[in-house]
Amino acid sequence: MSSFLRTAVAVLAAVAPLASAQTLVVDNSTVISATDETVAPAAATVPETSTDASVPYFAAETVQLTDDVLANLTALDLSNISLFNFPESDATASKRGVASGCKTFPGDRLWPIPLVWTVFDLLLGGALEAVTPIAAPCYNDHPKVRNAAKCSFITNNWTNDSYMHADDPSSIMWPLYQGRTCMPTSDPSDSCTLGGFPSYVVKATNVAQIQLAVNFARNANIRLVVKNTGHDFNGKSAGAGALSIWTHNLKDIKYVPNYKQGSYKGPAVKAGSGVQAFELYDFANKNGITVVGGEGKTVGVTGGYLLGGGHSPLSSLYGMAADQVLSMEVVTPDGRFVTASDTANTDLFWALRGGGGSTFGVITSVTFKTYPKMQAAVATFSFSTGANVTEDTFWAGVRAYFDYFVSYTDKGAYEYFQIIQLGPGAYLFNMAPFFAPNMTTAQLQTLITPWLNTLSGLGIQVTPTYFGYNNFYDAWNNHFPLETVGSTNIKTASRLFPKSNWADQATLNATFAAIKSVVLEGSTVLAFNIAAAKNGGSNNAVNPAWRNTCLHAIQGVFWDAAADVPTIVAASKKMTFDWMQRWRDVSPGAGAYMSEADILEPDFQQAFYGSNYDRLYSLKQKFDPTGLFYAPTGVGSEDWTISGQVDGLPTQNGKLCRA
Repeated sequence: MSSFLRTAVAVLAAVAPLASAQTLVVDNSTVISATDETVAPAAATVPETSTDASVPYFAAETVQLTDDVLANLTALDLSNISLFNFPESDATASKRGVASGCKTFPGDRLWPIPLVWTVFDLLLGGALEAVTPIAAPCYNDHPKVRNAAKCSFITNNWTNDSYMHADDPSSIMWPLYQGRTCMPTSDPSDSCTLGGFPSYVVKATNVAQIQLAVNFARNANIRLVVKNTGHDFNGKSAGAGALSIWTHNLKDIKYVPNYKQGSYKGPAVKAGSGVQAFELYDFANKNGITVVGGEGKTVGVTGGYLLGGGHSPLSSLYGMAADQVLSMEVVTPDGRFVTASDTANTDLFWALRGGGGSTFGVITSVTFKTYPKMQAAVATFSFSTGANVTEDTFWAGVRAYFDYFVSYTDKGAYEYFQIIQLGPGAYLFNMAPFFAPNMTTAQLQTLITPWLNTLSGLGIQVTPTYFGYNNFYDAWNNHFPLETVGSTNIKTASRLFPKSNWADQATLNATFAAIKSVVLEGSTVLAFNIAAAKNGGSNNAVNPAWRNTCLHAIQGVFWDAAADVPTIVAASKKMTFDWMQRWRDVSPGAGAYMSEADILEPDFQQAFYGSNYDRLYSLKQKFDPTGLFYAPTGVGSEDWTISGQVDGLPTQNGKLCRA
């Protein structure tokens, strides 16, 4: 017997002695005595066939928590096994939460004792880990991990290595909303606390582990968060006192040349929820196909990115990432593992495609349509104020670009550009890149020459560098930068500007003036000339504002790294209620992209979900009546509040309670 099983026996026997005469089903077929070798992990292997018969389960999805497994554990008369059961009702969680109306928090009377966490880990097969913040090696108060060399590596890569943060089970890309409680430091005597990091993480490698975590969090009334890569701008995978499910290691990918589901017949790809953009695009390229995924290299494509809609360098051609989905495998709030598609669990399928991450369940894999291999062309260039370019001339050049937004997206183009204030009266426009899928360099040159001629006429000399590729992957990989992350002295907000703002010169001038005004006052604007093409598959919960968009613009407000909380709050409110209000005023009824938006967005329900919100909220109550899944600005999040919040600087560092 393995040492792991000996430990399992010792712990479980301490909870309640095993009955030697009972039996247990293993691997869904073998029946053996209920000896000390049969109690953990709590899982059975089921057949590979899913509801979506076109694509079998991945191996990780065949390992499931079943009623038979739980019945066998219950038959062994193990104390606390009820904490892992599927619900007969929501009575258990409601009873635990009734005293305070809050999720059970470390230090509370009902917080599980260490032995329960040990039993949980054993049932998981050793996948549970107490969270240690990624920067803990920099601190003396974490002697077990204190390591000067590792601290130096973490510090040097904190803002420029999103791979590092994605590969850590609890780190998030934007620590402002975690609470900044354990940042890299050169003073090891500083204090490093969990703050808004979760207390425990399940490093999931199969469905059974996710089911156990969902059931345990629901039955014990513990806050539950889900992390894939941690990319969300508002720190949705953080949560003080939470149990986290880390899906990052679900990396399976399968190409399905002849997929059939509902009305769709054609090639498809099935990808695990841990697959990132760089992995998916590389896989697609090697199989001679093209897929719709994120712009960022380390974004988890089938996680919160897709669940929030997912904009892409291919969106102007093919629509949002959520529009490509054919079926999804998901663990729902009741712990059950189901397939959602246009023929199975159709309401859930609608909600998952655009209704937001960490809201309706935990995705384990997604099957989506593919497209033929394509060529792509790219142009990069910049211009700025200087000896021959006055401030007025600079802005005239940028304004001329806006004239072409609708025509560019109508051609399938996607531009990623920045407008930056370099100093008083000094500005930079950077096109990095102008991305033209399914075009040759000659076609791209023809497309942008009219604007370049206008720039030349203004006295702005621009000489673009052109690149041509015979596939999407190389064009994307060579020209989109690795994201800057980890900053604590910036807050961002965004707006989706509709094509109707381009219908007449007066409205377009007002739009441009609103965007220009925040740059003049010190903001940086990072934006995408993008549309969400109506390419079928759009009967989903994606924010309707996307369907009319030709500009997704993000603005940022900055403060000194050593700024105190009142200074940060003042800057935060300035952006939300002044700068952003100018953008809202010129785009009434539009919206914002939830994954790259302001956590303080007024009326987030309308801004992030539009006319879909009422249906989404109703489905939230249907599928998740206990409010197991919570995420800031997520559907139903208005029903909850986090204690100890600073007005203007919300974090996940506090107890989650009913509002």
